[in-house]
Amino acid sequence: MLKLKSSANRYLVILQYLFFISAILYFGRTLFVPLSFALLISCILYPICAWLERHRFSRMAAIAVSISALTILFGLVVLLLVFQFSSFLTEWPTLEPKLAEAMATASEWLTDSLNIQRTKQEAWLNQALNSSGAGIMTFIKNTIAASAVGSVLFILIPVYSVLILFYRNKWMEVLYRIFPQEGRDRIREIVKLSIQSYYSFIKGMALVYLIVGILNSLGLWLLGIPHPFLFGFIASILTFIPYVGILVASLLPVSFAWITYSSIWYPLGVIGVFAIVQYLEANLIFPLAVSSKLKLNALVTILAIVAGGLLWGVSGMILFIPFLGILKLIADRSPGLKTLAIILGG
Repeated sequence: MLKLKSSANRYLVILQYLFFISAILYFGRTLFVPLSFALLISCILYPICAWLERHRFSRMAAIAVSISALTILFGLVVLLLVFQFSSFLTEWPTLEPKLAEAMATASEWLTDSLNIQRTKQEAWLNQALNSSGAGIMTFIKNTIAASAVGSVLFILIPVYSVLILFYRNKWMEVLYRIFPQEGRDRIREIVKLSIQSYYSFIKGMALVYLIVGILNSLGLWLLGIPHPFLFGFIASILTFIPYVGILVASLLPVSFAWITYSSIWYPLGVIGVFAIVQYLEANLIFPLAVSSKLKLNALVTILAIVAGGLLWGVSGMILFIPFLGILKLIADRSPGLKTLAIILGG
C-alpha cells in the first residue's frame, strides 16, 4: 500500500513539473524561441568553429566565417525559391482561363450530380467571399506583425549564436558547477557526444533534403508539371515536419496539375511521385545518408509536434523535434534515463 502511494506521489510530482515547465515555455516563448534557434545553430557551427580555431583563426574570426557561410547558404536557397516563385507568378494570367474553366466544370458537376443549382452555388460563393473579405484587414495586420517579429528574430538569432559560441567555455563551466564534482566528467562526455552526434545528423539530413528535392523535381518534370524545382524542393524542405509537411507541400502541385491539364491523372501522378520518393527516403535514402540517425518513437514525435505547435506555434513544431532528438541522445548515454530512452526510442 505504501509502495503504491509512493509511486502515485512520484507521478504527481512529475505531472506538476510538466505543468510548470509548459507554463514557463509558453509565457516565455518570446525569449526561448530565438534562444533555442541560436542554440541549435551553435551546435551545428561548433565543430566548424573548432576546426577553424585549430587552424590559427581567432575565435571571433572563426565564428564570423561560420555564421557568414551559413547565412550565404540560407540566402541562396531563399533566392532560388523566390526566383522560381516569381517565374510562377508571371504565368498566372495564362492560368486564369484554365481556373475559370475548371470552376465551371466543377459547377456543372455539382448541378448534374448533386442537384445543387447555380443560384445556390453563387450564394455560397458570395457568402464565402464576404466572410473572407471581412478578415482581410486582420490577416494583413497579422502578416505585418509577423514580419516585424521575424525581422527582429532574424537579427537576434545570429547575435545569440555568436555570443553562445564566443562564451561557450563559460557556459560549460556554469553547467559543470550545477552538477556534483564526481559527475562532471560524465557531463562533459555527454555534451561532447551530443554535439558530435547532432552535427552528424544535421549533415546527413541536409544531404537527405537535397536528394529528396532532386527526386521530387525530376518526377514532376517527367510528368510535365510546370516549375518542378519550386514544388519539388518546397516539398523536400517541408519534410522537416514529419507526417504533416509532405501533406501540406503536395496541395499546391496537385492543384496546379489539375488546373493545368484538367485531368485527374496528373494530380494522381503528383501524389504517386511524392509517395514513391517518401518511401525511398524512409527506407533507403535516410538510412544510407545519415550515419548517426535519431530513431524516435513515431507517437512521441507526433506528440512533440502537437505540443510544440500549442506552446510555440510553427517554431515549436520545428524546434521540439531536434530537441527531442538531443534528449534521446542524452538518455541513451545516461544509465539513470534508460526508461526515458525506451519511451523515446523507435
